[in-house]
Amino acid sequence: MKSSEDALKKLNLPVVDASAPSSSTFEDGAQYRIEIPSTEGPQAFRTVLEEADKLDCPVHRISQGSGIQMLSDDEIREVAQIGADRNIEVCLFTTPRAGFDIGGAWNAPVGKFIQWQVRGADQLRYSLDDIYRAVELGIRSVLIADVGLIKMIKDLRDGGDLPADLIVKSSAVMMPANPASAKLMEDIGSDTVNVSTDLSVAQLSAIRQVVTKPLDIYIEAPDGIGGFVRHFETPDMIKFAAPIYVKLGLRNSPDIYPSGKHLESTALNLSRERVRRSKLVFDLIQREFPEAMMSKTGINHKDLGVPVVS
Repeated sequence: MKSSEDALKKLNLPVVDASAPSSSTFEDGAQYRIEIPSTEGPQAFRTVLEEADKLDCPVHRISQGSGIQMLSDDEIREVAQIGADRNIEVCLFTTPRAGFDIGGAWNAPVGKFIQWQVRGADQLRYSLDDIYRAVELGIRSVLIADVGLIKMIKDLRDGGDLPADLIVKSSAVMMPANPASAKLMEDIGSDTVNVSTDLSVAQLSAIRQVVTKPLDIYIEAPDGIGGFVRHFETPDMIKFAAPIYVKLGLRNSPDIYPSGKHLESTALNLSRERVRRSKLVFDLIQREFPEAMMSKTGINHKDLGVPVVS
């Protein structure tokens, strides 16, 4: 019988889940940054920054989930300007996707996660239109949940059709849960990789053995992707899986995608609470792992997708 260990070694993959401390960092030498997810538009972004300034909570990146198509040109220009002024990455989700379409497979019992995939050639074209529009308005970071679209963006970026500094962030709903799957996300063009929300520190460490890009880790996950509250594990996640983006979603919170004026008060309150939770975790890191290196805020790091505005 052939040895699976020999096969994994031949493929340069770890043979066991392990907890080897990570020596990898962001380009600035830091081990972690803080992301505020589900920041749905300019008002939510301003609310995040107001709360962050009040609580003295660092913010390096905000991300959005409703989709680029749900923002007007003026709104995209506004979030780009805010991000540029504060040197914060602004990452916008591409649309449309299966859940926006007339197809029904995504609503089947086994099909929930395919609602984020791109359906057909038309949706690929629409998605590229979304990205081209955002880029023209200054955005330099996009959130993608489809392997084919990620690869297309990489090819277009490599060919000069998209900016070389465009950050591609693979979505948490893709949930790579092992070293091979996470490495695939990197190989096809992801610059930052969301991993499954339920991985142990040892499993995250195994992924770090083969993935060089930053990992996006939900320290607290929305109910739709697990609802886990893992604040106390954060120092070990930094120690064994750095570099990581520390992300605080919210358990027991409503799904507001696509967001809009009809949900504005809820969206703003959710943004405030995500910042508060982020501050709780940031303070925990200072107590439990004070030597952990965090990227300085207010600096346009080369590997951060800060918007470009004229």
